[in-house]
Amino acid sequence: MSETASSASATVDGLASGGEALMGMATLGKTAAALALVLVVILGCSLLLRRLGGASRGQGHRPRLIGSTGIGHRERVVIVEVESTWLVLGVGGGQVNKLHEMPAPESSAPDAESPVSPDDGFATRFAQALRHNAGLGRNGRGRS
Repeated sequence: MSETASSASATVDGLASGGEALMGMATLGKTAAALALVLVVILGCSLLLRRLGGASRGQGHRPRLIGSTGIGHRERVVIVEVESTWLVLGVGGGQVNKLHEMPAPESSAPDAESPVSPDDGFATRFAQALRHNAGLGRNGRGRS
């Protein structure tokens, strides 16, 4: 009988260790599921904040590129609108320098004095803006 008793106790020990292994796998599965749930919640909150944050921010605070032109291999002149102000910037060699600052036009529609359509190139719009800012008319003479 000792053989039967020892084989029965071995079977019980095997079932106990197999049961512990199953319990360990179940715990590991629950932990993985909880981790996945936390990651889904974090990603969902991130997407929600990105959508709500983008809608609440005004467009006036973000710089808007009006136009740019290359003046060398690595140098550019760029006009950027920031809060109703046009900044003329020189960009090149890892640096950005402010060349000029002027108030942005009140509307994008061309005025009667200098008909410049939005389809005109950057150089035409830039020249018109400089003439307007310097007080020069279309013919290069001062305002009268």
